[in-house]
Amino acid sequence: MTYDYNIIYALIQEVPKRQVASYGMIASLLPGVTARMVGRALSRLPGGSKTPWHRIVNAAGAIASRASAGEHRERLLAEGVAFRKNGKVDIATHRWRGPSPVWIAKAGIDPVEVMETVAGWRR
Repeated sequence: MTYDYNIIYALIQEVPKRQVASYGMIASLLPGVTARMVGRALSRLPGGSKTPWHRIVNAAGAIASRASAGEHRERLLAEGVAFRKNGKVDIATHRWRGPSPVWIAKAGIDPVEVMETVAGWRR
């Protein structure tokens, strides 16, 4: 079974400038999606896409060590995202607060479920 990555990309579009989400945060809002699937979707992002892939980091706030790691960091810095001395994003300051009511309605997801999920994200 193949998954429609456009659903993942649409949710990632909800992460605004100066905020970051983890692969797991994105996955937690999409039924049947895992953090690995989010990573796979981003690795297959079509060239020229406007999806803000750089706003997705791992659960600890680290950028994966890939060829694009330097660009990932530079894009976040350009948006005003702060990094700690250990090289990880300052999650406490820049954590995404969840999707908009418009996205929730379009996705057909119960807003209470979304609020409960967001409330369960690590602080």
